[in-house]
Amino acid sequence: MTTIEGTIAETAELAARASRIGGPDATLTDEQVTAFVTESLAGADLDGKSVCLVVPDGTRSCPLPLLLKATHAALVGRVSRLTVLVALGTHAAMGEPELARHLGYPEGGLAAAYPGMEVHNHEWWDPATFASLGTISAGRVGELSEGRLVEAVEVKLNRHVVEHDVALVVGPVFPHEVVGFSGGNKYFFPGVAGQAVIDLSHWLGALITSAEIIGTRGITPVRALINEAASLVPSQRLALCLVVRSGTNVLHSIAFGDPESAWAAAAEVSAETHVRYLDAPVRRVLSIMPRKYEDIWTAAKGFYKLEPVVADGGEVILYAPHVTEISAMHPEINEIGYHCRDYFVKQWDRFKHLHWGVLAHSTHLRGAGTWDEAEGERLRVKVTLATGIPEDVVRRANLDYLDPREVDVAAFEADPDTLVVPQAGEVLFRLR
Repeated sequence: MTTIEGTIAETAELAARASRIGGPDATLTDEQVTAFVTESLAGADLDGKSVCLVVPDGTRSCPLPLLLKATHAALVGRVSRLTVLVALGTHAAMGEPELARHLGYPEGGLAAAYPGMEVHNHEWWDPATFASLGTISAGRVGELSEGRLVEAVEVKLNRHVVEHDVALVVGPVFPHEVVGFSGGNKYFFPGVAGQAVIDLSHWLGALITSAEIIGTRGITPVRALINEAASLVPSQRLALCLVVRSGTNVLHSIAFGDPESAWAAAAEVSAETHVRYLDAPVRRVLSIMPRKYEDIWTAAKGFYKLEPVVADGGEVILYAPHVTEISAMHPEINEIGYHCRDYFVKQWDRFKHLHWGVLAHSTHLRGAGTWDEAEGERLRVKVTLATGIPEDVVRRANLDYLDPREVDVAAFEADPDTLVVPQAGEVLFRLR
């Protein structure tokens, strides 16, 4: 077992500290979920305290209205202040219509549906959003990254978290291309964190590579870095970590405890629920992307989750006619395009001034490959966009183009060399 994989025993010990209901084959009723949330929060020391709920944005499958109603009912009138903070990372802000649908209240009717509760986007673009929690030293980063990076990083976090007594994460856990499995402290870092931690953690994941780290159940170097940053949070940290049936609002499981233990308990279930195994690699994948992914920055998950099962020289097609731009918030990606890790590492002086999180995204979508001065870039698989993005924009980004009007899903399904994945982006595919 490599150090990157961590130890199953370590995460099992963490998971044992959390309370959990459900499992990989379970389907929880709304009543079971509400009862679990009510009982869990009743047993927590929250009376008279201010509570910040850190929740996902619309790019994750999650029955958030159900969870939020149960949490609100358990806390309103008991806590001194209740604030919801949407963990955008560096995604686009959610407007009032989107927030209303996402959180489960009539547009303009937040006060009536959730009296005493405020809602805020994580305004990552505004420096005044953040409070500094301190610095993780270069030596410590070197230890946590297993020598891959030796650089100090200032830890900044959204002030709403810091200015509340308790920070309660409410969100799902899925296989993840940067950290192994999402959830837990990841809702703080990068969910509501400053750019420096986002860049460092994502570039560390890129150095390891998505194909190696995705779906890793142990404490990966990136998870270790995130946990180290979370240890600087002055608020008490708690978490309700969910395992959601992909593309639905159905819950398999829910765990409660500190973010480390609740995450570990949920990751155990996610590892059995959100991973599909194939006996042999496939030549082509058609990833059909749901509308919750509004640009390639987010829809790239349809590649991350499928790269491990594609044969050398194969192809992943991201089919998303509704997507009309590569990134709504990160125009730098249009300038540098998509390239393998070594393209950047071996030309570091050309690229080190850019946001490392953008470089990481670039490598994650382009997948495995090599670069050298003599032969240039050689990539393991082809990445093709069948979207509403113009062909010239796609090709300038170093990706292949397919007119979405030419995509015949039934024909792809009939092709023995093609794997068609509906609702792609959350379930990881691996070879046995």
